[in-house]
Amino acid sequence: MLRDITIGQYYPADSKIHSLDPRVKLLATLVYIISLFMVDDVFSLLFISVALAAVIVTSKVPFTYIMRGLHSIIILLIFAAAFNIFLTPGIPIFTIWKLNVTKEGIKSAAVMMIRMIYLIAGTSLMTLTTTPNALTDGLEKSLSPLNKINVPVHEIAMMMSIALRFIPILIEETDKIMKAQMARGADFESGSIIKKAKNMVPLLVPLFVSAFRRANDLAMAMEARCYHGGEGRTKMKPLKYQKGDAVAYVLLAAYLAGVIIIKIVTNSIL
Repeated sequence: MLRDITIGQYYPADSKIHSLDPRVKLLATLVYIISLFMVDDVFSLLFISVALAAVIVTSKVPFTYIMRGLHSIIILLIFAAAFNIFLTPGIPIFTIWKLNVTKEGIKSAAVMMIRMIYLIAGTSLMTLTTTPNALTDGLEKSLSPLNKINVPVHEIAMMMSIALRFIPILIEETDKIMKAQMARGADFESGSIIKKAKNMVPLLVPLFVSAFRRANDLAMAMEARCYHGGEGRTKMKPLKYQKGDAVAYVLLAAYLAGVIIIKIVTNSIL
């Protein structure tokens, strides 16, 4: 299950999505997330589904690889759906153990699950098609106007880049520790949820020790190389917009306009 986490990993491929400027992908991801929480009707969600499918096909990242990230949030999806179904007031359909299942609850649960699934797929697609270095440069460049009000943009971008880099490393480290503990007789699969949580304690201690050791090694390596922040630093590959980026911005504007128009029309009809 740990290897199913796709956020923070990069999938190399020769596609138009991979070649886009990271600033375009960062803005597109932000617009996509906002649009997901703007709508709750069938037609708008269908439009978003078509747009997401088109981007996935263009990216040449296997659909099954993107969907692997959903395995780690299945329990969260089930709990969230159950709370929406049983605790949302509205027109009752039937009753289970004094809990009313309402029409509004079922609709709310369905919309929430779709949003979470699409959210994981969309954000995973951004990291799968963008290297950590490019993502750091794009974030730093996008937030560069904040330097005028003394916001440490470079340091923020560097921290996010390091965090993304550490995700697959910590996943691999966790997998190694789990296999070592299982070889000594540890059981992480059987038992109730509470028992599984207790069984994870022997896993967390060496994982935290390993994480702090890696962080200390990284800090020493940066100090040994006289790293002192972003002031005066240059880029080996400075970001420059290409023709494809302009086309992507136009398509992004068309997507946002389409979502807004469909939402307005749907609300007026209903």
